[in-house]
Amino acid sequence: MENYTQTSTDFILLGLFPPSRIGLLLFILIVLIFLMALFGNLSMILLIFLDTRLHTPMYCLLSQLSLIDLNYISTIVPKMASNFVLGNKSISFIGCGFQSFFFLTLGGAEALLLTSMAYDRYVAICFPLHYPIRMSKKVCVLMITGSWIMGSINSCAHTVYALHIPYCRSRSINHFFCDVPAMLTLACMDTWVYEYTVFVSTTLFLVFPFIGIACSYGRVLLAICRMHSTEGRKRAYSTCSTHLTVVTLYYAPFAYTYLRPRSLRSPAEDKVLAVFYTILTPMLNPIIYSLRNKEVMGALRRMIQRICLLKM
Repeated sequence: MENYTQTSTDFILLGLFPPSRIGLLLFILIVLIFLMALFGNLSMILLIFLDTRLHTPMYCLLSQLSLIDLNYISTIVPKMASNFVLGNKSISFIGCGFQSFFFLTLGGAEALLLTSMAYDRYVAICFPLHYPIRMSKKVCVLMITGSWIMGSINSCAHTVYALHIPYCRSRSINHFFCDVPAMLTLACMDTWVYEYTVFVSTTLFLVFPFIGIACSYGRVLLAICRMHSTEGRKRAYSTCSTHLTVVTLYYAPFAYTYLRPRSLRSPAEDKVLAVFYTILTPMLNPIIYSLRNKEVMGALRRMIQRICLLKM
């Protein structure tokens, strides 16, 4: 089944789950994580939309992060789960292209959005009097739109290239989704030029934004140390540590995977690292932002009280 001929247009996704009890347990765990991610991100979007106190640039960006994570995990897990349940690991050539496009678009958009969120906290803490001007509604909309457009352009370039490569080897992709670098191993042409463009894209979308985030939080930490208010200092630390946790969980495995040359990569390691930025991060983001954010927890309590009053 895995030895497809050259004329076949379908790919075979070898998947994440081994054909054993351990594979079944992993499958159940991934499905539970997927359901938690759906519930958590949908709840965050609805909460921010319905509570007028959360209609600020920070929470507008956060709702977009939840929207991206919701689509991100939905691009990967349903197909992976259906392949395991049905025992059919094939994915059409066009289906693989669509999955790759949405994965790269959402991945790039999230990387840029996290940078925008870091800038938002930098301005709020270091230049509080300038915040309404520097982070106006117009600026917030431009940041969100720019993240989606840049992610789409980058994704389109990579996906078009991947779909035009001649594949003359086995059609078995040793991954649980259509990851372009994993697809390149099946190409019957030299792809070193494209591998260089992957390095450049990773640098532009992951390394530079991460450096910007690190620099902005360095300035933020200095500003926090100068604060006289203990309550203000605690609140600032809580917000920044929350965002840094999310950034580290997303950027570190993503950058490590895509910056390594093909000779140093292994399919097993790539799949484990991919679980972090495609499955775990979309589930953890709403949990981290809700449990460590007093305003979100307050909005949640108010929403629960409204629902209870309506039932009475």
